Amino acid sequence: MKKNNYVAIMAGGIGSRFWPMSRTSYPKQFLDILNSGRTLIQSTYDRFAKYIAKENIYVVTTQQYESIVAKQLPDMLPENILSEPSRKNTAPCLAYISYKLQQINLKANLICAPADHLISDNTAFIKVSLEALDFTAKHNALLTLGVKPTYPNTGYGYIQYEQQSVTDNVYKLKTFTEKPDLELAKTFIASGDFLWNSGIFVWQTKTIIKAFEKYLPEIHEVFDAAKESFNTKDEKAAIENIYPQCVNISIDYGIIEKADNIYVIPSSFGWSDLGTWASAYDNLEKDYLLNAVTGDNVMVFDATKNVVHADNKKLVLIQGLDDFIVVDTKDVLLICKKEMEQEIKDYVAEVRRNKGDKFL
Repeated sequence: MKKNNYVAIMAGGIGSRFWPMSRTSYPKQFLDILNSGRTLIQSTYDRFAKYIAKENIYVVTTQQYESIVAKQLPDMLPENILSEPSRKNTAPCLAYISYKLQQINLKANLICAPADHLISDNTAFIKVSLEALDFTAKHNALLTLGVKPTYPNTGYGYIQYEQQSVTDNVYKLKTFTEKPDLELAKTFIASGDFLWNSGIFVWQTKTIIKAFEKYLPEIHEVFDAAKESFNTKDEKAAIENIYPQCVNISIDYGIIEKADNIYVIPSSFGWSDLGTWASAYDNLEKDYLLNAVTGDNVMVFDATKNVVHADNKKLVLIQGLDDFIVVDTKDVLLICKKEMEQEIKDYVAEVRRNKGDKFL
């Protein structure tokens, strides 16, 4: 059974909400955001290497980051680092690994996880992951790990599930709503019936391929037509041909919102998607005024509840700020209210329009 278990670590994003620390050339999955001594992708790899065979661990990234992945994960088999020629969101990414593995092992059972999430309780995570793999190995199921929400975040998908479990701790999905507005998110939280979608999915490759065929046929057609090229010298050329034909869409919008065989395991393993500076603030150590400071020479006066990041060699002095994000890099200084963190993506777009890509 265990030889059929695989992992796909998705590492192609640019982490724009973590700008200016996260840059297009070196995004957040390759950074040690929390000063733990390991980058986010290294921590993710370490977690899976505890219970998945090394030869069954894959990373899907973009060509731009292939060398960074290889450098940060020296234990990775080079052939298990898959390069996308362009960013087309998670549906083509997961199609690539799924169609490829289906050519290797007809019983391939796959965990798909982002490279840049924080999980503080690895023991609990491994336990629930093995439960999920056991369930999907026996059922025609697309399964996600759900996390109990703590506040009305508009950046996550929300899962409502049936109250009667189908097996121990596995429930049929009732509704799935991707990134609701604030009022709807508040309603979900108040009801107590919803989980956050962690973005960690588990399924057999044959099951997700059937879903692509039904719900994203245009992606299925181009991957299916080229499947004989996978795991051969022709794979790279095939992928170069496939990607321009793929629609840019997430697996959530493309399949999870539509499919009728979605299941969820309500989970608690200290999860955060570390998608924003505020989520980093939640997971960083704080001083007695609740400031989360990264940088050896940061000085704070009459300021509370801020997240501050600065180079260790630079003196940064903060006075009178409450609930701010302050990020100082060699060429960019960001000062932004924490409550406006979801707008950082828009600010990055404005920087691109006005200043080009120089600061991105």
